[in-house]
Amino acid sequence: MSIISRAGIIFARKWIGGITISDAIKASKELNSRGQKAIINYLGEDILEKPRVDRDVNVYYQIIIEMHRHRINGSIAVKPTQLGLRMSYAMFITNYERILNHAKKYGIFVWLDMEDYTTVGATIKAYTKLFKKYKGAGICIQSRLRRSLKDVKSITKDGGIIRLVKGAYKARRGIAYMTKSEVDSNYLICMDYLFNKSKRFMVATHDGRIIDEATSLERKCGTRAMFGMLKGIRTDLASSLASRGEAVYIYVPFGEEWLSYSIRRLKELEHSLLIARSIIGV
Repeated sequence: MSIISRAGIIFARKWIGGITISDAIKASKELNSRGQKAIINYLGEDILEKPRVDRDVNVYYQIIIEMHRHRINGSIAVKPTQLGLRMSYAMFITNYERILNHAKKYGIFVWLDMEDYTTVGATIKAYTKLFKKYKGAGICIQSRLRRSLKDVKSITKDGGIIRLVKGAYKARRGIAYMTKSEVDSNYLICMDYLFNKSKRFMVATHDGRIIDEATSLERKCGTRAMFGMLKGIRTDLASSLASRGEAVYIYVPFGEEWLSYSIRRLKELEHSLLIARSIIGV
C-alpha cells in the first residue's frame, strides 16, 4: 500500500471499519462497549465475475464465524449485486440463501441492502421468497423511490423486517422523488406506517428532525424502533439515543474498496455535510 493510500485509510477510518475482517471486528467491539450494535458490510457491488462473487460470499462466511467467536452484538448487510445479481437472479438468490443458512447456524441477523432502482424488484422478490424460511433477515427500503410506500405495506403485511433509509442512488423523476423535501416527506409517511403496522423495523437516518418524530411516535404508538446510522456520522446523536435505552445500530463498512465508497459518500450532498461535521467534531 502506498503512502498516499495509507494516509487515506487513516483519514477515512472515522467512517470506515478498515480493510480486514479483524479491523471490522475491532470497530464493532468498540461500538458494543458503548452500548451500540454493529451492522458489518464487506464493500463491493456491481460484480460481474463469478470468482469474485464466490470470494465475497466466502468473506461473509468468515465474518459470521468471527462475529460469533468474538461475541459481537450485531448483524451483517449484503448487497444483491455483490452476490451475482448483475449476472443472474438464480446466482444471486442461491448465494443469498447460502449466507442466510450459514448465519442462521450462528444466530446472526442478515440485512439485504437495496441498490439502484433496476435491482429493486429482484431484491424484494428474493427477500419475500426466503424470509419465512429464515426469520433472521431484514431488507432495506429507500424513501427516495416512489414505489416504496407500496413496498413497505406489502413487506410489512407478510411480516418482513424493514430498515428504512432515504437512499443514495439516483433515478429519473418518474421513478424517484427529486427534492429533499419530497424524499423526507415520503420517509415520514413510510415511517408512520411502520410504527402503526410493523412489530420490528429500523429507522435509519442521521436527520435529527426525523429521529425526534420517531421517538415521539414511540411514545404515542407504544412501539419501539431500532435506529441505524453510519459509522462516524452523528456519533453524538447515536450515543444520546443509546444512553436513553434505544437500540442503536451502526453500519460498519470495510474492505479494499473503501476509497470508492468514501468518494461516493462525499458526492452525496447530505452525507458530505455530515462527514465534514464529523471531521471537525461538531
